[in-house]
Amino acid sequence: MKEELQMNPNLLVEFLQKPPREFTKADMIAFIREKKIKMINFMYPAGDGRLKTLNFVINNESYLDSILTCGERVDGSSLFSFIQAGSSDLYVVPRFRTAFVDPFSEIPTLSLLCSFFNKDGEPLESSPEYTLQKASKAFTEVTGMQFEAMGELEYYVIAQKEELFPATDQRGYHESGPYAKFNEFRTECMSYIAQAGGQIKYGHSEVGNFTLGDKIYEQNEIEFLPTNVEDAADQLMIAKWIIRNLAYTYGLDVTFAPKITTGKAGSGLHIHMRIMKNGKSQMLKDGKLSDTARKAIAGMMVLAPSITAFGNTNPTSYFRLVPHQEAPTNICWGDRNRSVLVRVPLGWTAKKDMCSLANPLEKSVRYDTTQKQTVEMRSPDGSADIYQLLSGLAVACRYGLEMPDALEIAQKTYVDVNIHLAENKDKLEKLDQLPSSCEASADRLQQQRAIFESYNVFSSTMIDGIIKKLKSYQDVSLRSELEKNPEEMAELVETYFHCG
Repeated sequence: MKEELQMNPNLLVEFLQKPPREFTKADMIAFIREKKIKMINFMYPAGDGRLKTLNFVINNESYLDSILTCGERVDGSSLFSFIQAGSSDLYVVPRFRTAFVDPFSEIPTLSLLCSFFNKDGEPLESSPEYTLQKASKAFTEVTGMQFEAMGELEYYVIAQKEELFPATDQRGYHESGPYAKFNEFRTECMSYIAQAGGQIKYGHSEVGNFTLGDKIYEQNEIEFLPTNVEDAADQLMIAKWIIRNLAYTYGLDVTFAPKITTGKAGSGLHIHMRIMKNGKSQMLKDGKLSDTARKAIAGMMVLAPSITAFGNTNPTSYFRLVPHQEAPTNICWGDRNRSVLVRVPLGWTAKKDMCSLANPLEKSVRYDTTQKQTVEMRSPDGSADIYQLLSGLAVACRYGLEMPDALEIAQKTYVDVNIHLAENKDKLEKLDQLPSSCEASADRLQQQRAIFESYNVFSSTMIDGIIKKLKSYQDVSLRSELEKNPEEMAELVETYFHCG
């Protein structure tokens, strides 16, 4: 606990000297009083995947207590397509653990993410946040373990072209300044995200950089640390909001869109997962990937086609998921292999003290590296509904742990080679493929919906709404139609430029 509080950049943690999960209403009032906060913002994700905001002036302490206790009512029909105008009132009630100081407001403002409740004061079954809560709870109740996750948030920064120190096209991975132009913008984003409670692992420039007309496009990434899956979703939502607002402040444009133009790297939202029990990782056994991890992967292999309905939600998603590129199309998994759907990253299992090898003055120590092992789903992108996506992955991993033939499925879908090489053609032909369009994704979700609806995780209303939306794009042949039509491709990209 003490280590969790020391050097913590979260402004509320620093002041209250307790972790966010222990924040109370009294803590909020004490912080507001001491820091002379003048306004409160309620924020909540709507059907378009973006955070919405409701502003309150603190009239007096009685009114402050009222809004923190009772929340407020909002028009649900303007937030979600599945809610009818005739019965549209919803309550939004703040979750104190999500509180953060708005870094962009000139008026001292405290922002809190909210949960939705219906007219009877019950959690809204089809709200994204409550769906994830149910998915996390079902995982623990069924398996006796906890599901944790974190995201790799990739995005492009777009600005006027510069002539000095031009970047090398598509060679931006971990580039330093002055060739990378937006490292300082990224680190400022990271600082704000950390102050807002985001558990950041690191940030860096990514592969994608190119010039288009008079604009430069530079890809960056901010990666998080594994945490409770509900907190992971909240942190990603706040991070996207911060990145966009800081870009606006500097007159930059930012996009999390999966694809910008042909032949250039698209942006993904890779999700890392780990399974914990009593604070200990269950991902390894005797230095190797455990059966628990393999069963969870098997669940993702089975449900991967329908998970695209949550993680790849507009037609441009499927211009990124094309064969022979780093983005996966084949449903398989492997070690340290970026062409597979689920990657098992390098996991510090060599049992060597590399710190003492690199630094001869350091004594060799035993450091528990097992908590570093994750597995990574590589298909999702920035169009994802983050709460639905993480809910779907929690369901898939739980389902894998329930399947009697999970280890057999894991073995059949494992690859230890470049799957695209000619000599692996037979193996490739046996693998299932990800959908190639929104419509195809909707069909796969329809086929597998019962699994997501089990344990009352996804409501049938939510699944119906997702299928209807995906079907509305009518994009079955769109990828082949636009393959040689850059003008129409550019129009499509523009339409979904600010997705998610």
